[in-house]
Amino acid sequence: MKSFLLFSFSLFLLLSGCSAVTVDPVDSNLEITHVCIKDCPEKCFDRRMLYLIQDGFQRHGITTEVLNCELPSECEYSLTYSCERAWGMATYLGHAEIQLYHGKSQIGNATYHLKGKAGFAFTDWENTKSKIDPVIDELLNGVQSGD
Repeated sequence: MKSFLLFSFSLFLLLSGCSAVTVDPVDSNLEITHVCIKDCPEKCFDRRMLYLIQDGFQRHGITTEVLNCELPSECEYSLTYSCERAWGMATYLGHAEIQLYHGKSQIGNATYHLKGKAGFAFTDWENTKSKIDPVIDELLNGVQSGD
């Protein structure tokens, strides 16, 4: 019985997803209506990430504009992002970073990191949307869209 409990506990630890989400949310007093997204494809393996970010901002009433690696000075608010894959039986999101700026000052950032990248937890293989949506929501929690 004792060895069964030890085995069960070990299996539970092995299968539990270990991800860390760190968010420095945007000040809820800011009224953000539009964000320019700096899109550098070499910084993220998953091209869906851009669309997930746009969708997340839209959920909060904020429009976005995608610009290729160069941001014009007229962008009041801008965003950069990156992501890395992890490998297991398949590839999946292992690390992602999102930084939001007002001018040149960072006003919020969010990081998703899968600890260990072992590929044993069921949550490892969840789609990118299920991992990133809550991160964006936490980043923008309480932000006024200026509507």
